Amino acid sequence: MNFAKVRNFATLVKPSLHRRPSIAPTITLSILETHLGRCHNLKHFNQVLSQMILTGYIRDTYAASRLLKFSTDSHFVHVSYSFRLFSYVENPNGFSWNTMMRAFVQNDSPQNAVFLYKLMLNQNVGPDNYTYPILVQASSLRFSEYEGKQVHDHVLKLGFDSDVYVQNTLINLYSVNGNVKDARKLFDESIVLDAVSWNSMLAGYVQVGNVDEAKLIFDQMPRRNVIASNSMIVLFGKTGHVVDAYELFDQMEEKDMVSWSALISCYEQNGMYDKALYMFKEMTGSGVRVDEVVVISILSACAHLFAGEIGKLTHGLVVKLGIESYVNLQNALIHMYSICDEILVAERLFRAGYPHLDLFSWNSMMSGYLRNGLIENAKALFDSMPEKDIVSWSAMISGYAQHDRFSDTLELFQDMQLTGLQPDETILVSVISACTHLAALDQGKWVHAYIRKNCLKVNVILGTTLIDMYMKCGCVENALDIFQLMEDKGVSTWNAMILGLAMNGLVGRSLNFFLEMKNCGVTPNDITFIGVLGACRHMGLVDEGCFHFDSMVPEYKIEPNVKHYGCMVDLLGRAGKLKEAEELIESMPMAPDVSTWGALLGACRKHGDFERGERIGRKLVELEPDHDGFHVLLSNMNASKGNWQNVLEIRGIMQQHGVMKTPGCSMIEANGVIHEFLAGDKTHPQLEDIENKLDEMAKKFKMEGYVPDMNEVFLEIDEEEKETTLLRHSEKLAIAFGLLNIPPAMPIRVIKNLRICNDCHTVAKFTSKAYNRDIIVRDRHRFHHFKQGNCSCRDFW
Repeated sequence: MNFAKVRNFATLVKPSLHRRPSIAPTITLSILETHLGRCHNLKHFNQVLSQMILTGYIRDTYAASRLLKFSTDSHFVHVSYSFRLFSYVENPNGFSWNTMMRAFVQNDSPQNAVFLYKLMLNQNVGPDNYTYPILVQASSLRFSEYEGKQVHDHVLKLGFDSDVYVQNTLINLYSVNGNVKDARKLFDESIVLDAVSWNSMLAGYVQVGNVDEAKLIFDQMPRRNVIASNSMIVLFGKTGHVVDAYELFDQMEEKDMVSWSALISCYEQNGMYDKALYMFKEMTGSGVRVDEVVVISILSACAHLFAGEIGKLTHGLVVKLGIESYVNLQNALIHMYSICDEILVAERLFRAGYPHLDLFSWNSMMSGYLRNGLIENAKALFDSMPEKDIVSWSAMISGYAQHDRFSDTLELFQDMQLTGLQPDETILVSVISACTHLAALDQGKWVHAYIRKNCLKVNVILGTTLIDMYMKCGCVENALDIFQLMEDKGVSTWNAMILGLAMNGLVGRSLNFFLEMKNCGVTPNDITFIGVLGACRHMGLVDEGCFHFDSMVPEYKIEPNVKHYGCMVDLLGRAGKLKEAEELIESMPMAPDVSTWGALLGACRKHGDFERGERIGRKLVELEPDHDGFHVLLSNMNASKGNWQNVLEIRGIMQQHGVMKTPGCSMIEANGVIHEFLAGDKTHPQLEDIENKLDEMAKKFKMEGYVPDMNEVFLEIDEEEKETTLLRHSEKLAIAFGLLNIPPAMPIRVIKNLRICNDCHTVAKFTSKAYNRDIIVRDRHRFHHFKQGNCSCRDFW
């Protein structure tokens, strides 16, 4: 409100108000009260005001204060109009000043109340014991403890500190600002304590979550009222003391709607959703009135339990009660329906509520689309949002990442950077994960540099995600640096190190990390043992792998799951113990998954046990007719033996079932751009240069003793065609591209979606030696660090 403008306006109008009227009808206080009693709208009020001005009765201080009080209490008179009336009054008394200040506080303009108090002091009007509670309340609403302390000083100087009403508002001021120390000091020094004093002090401890002190105050209360009991239930809910909350609720002789709502909210906050629904049923059965607050808790419980039918019944109750217009309730309904796979209902509610919904509504609807896999709907809604906050960007970016839209994740993150918004932890984790999947190391390093530059805290989740990225891009030392600098390390952090080191061929360091983890008092979990067993299988450590597998139940009380069995089958299979691997599969307490059977089938091919492989392969093709991996392995085994009739038969079955072989694909990053190659790729703009480089490599390597491994070509074609096909594998194309585009001082990093074949592995070794380049290939299972003609896997993969 522009006070200067109002005062200027008042200056112009006042002289005309105080001229002597030519006719002066009589008006008394009794007549004024009668007129005000009949006043029900602004027109009637203006008639009364005009009569007071015409008669000059407006100059009567008491009558004017009565008129002002009526205007501030009336819903049809705006507070700014009341202030204009206040400005016309000559020498307003303390009651009028208090009335106007109270009106400002009640109309959410506490700053104007404080300004009016300063004006009051300038005009030498003495405040009274009613003034200061209003001012303290204004400071509380503004969460201005400093301003409240200034008011407190005035209270002490003018001797109003013994007034219980003043004391109570001061206790409340310090409580709402979290300063329970000063609130308690005032409370302890108060000569008189009433129910408000006790409730205000209790509310302070509830706000800061101090259960022990709150219990002491509650137990000492001369008379426990419903408000105090409700506050304690709220506190117990916030701090996880669910049993205490229920016991107090059960002991209450008198319960109101807030009591029920607080207990239901307590159950919902602490994940006891069934209990929340049960108590809601009891509440409605007891005839207690239901409001939007308790319904929001119930809808949240329905969402967590995927209880869509109960959610629909609750929605029906909402409509019956006529409270469906509350925006928060609309948001809760949208969230519940989208969680419970009723996205069309959620969409209908969203469109029906527009344009009265808020930003939370838009974010809820967008999250609902993403949760139901409707990515394009979510993006369209995101693009049409009238405004976006960090939650909007976070939901869309993380939604892209969760649905494997990694390129879109990075692109949208770059768009967000242009807005100047600072990303939150969820966004950073999503972006780093996208960099990991795309092998976009340069962009991942940029995000890491951004975190350092902006001094963002690297917590367990963010730190672990960075470690995972660097490990999966083959940057082991970078990952180790982050691990060493992290203040807090969770079990997931240790797991990322154990898995990452094993994947990069540093099996000894991986197993040492497992020992260090236990020495630091961190308890391993099931994922830890996937890393440990994976480390053993990467180096063929059969005895050590068996030792760790056998220790899981007796030493760590961890029941092996299908992934642990899969690791052991792979470990035994790689070591040539095919019989033992098959026996382990047959002894599994659960059904083996595709990966487990695939590991055994791959081991049969590797070790030339075609009879076992044929038997297992045929069985698997029958069990999983749509799985391309089994068909391909079985086909390749027959091709390696020259059984082309069987190969044609298997390919016919694949065609019959619509099974497509997953094509080999390799990715490489150069100058911040991801390049993707398929086997035999003819689409890359640098194709001619790449093919020339491949021909150069082939001639160079043959002079050094390279012989193409024709066993890796499973086609019935002549030897020359086989060699040409072999030379065009996706990882070879990527390596040739890397030689052309990546500076010699930098390693060539390639990510392959399938297992690297024997011939490509050999070519990578020759390339690293002939061109003096470090080459890092991440295939489906592990990393291969090629340096000077050697590989970190020691040719065991």
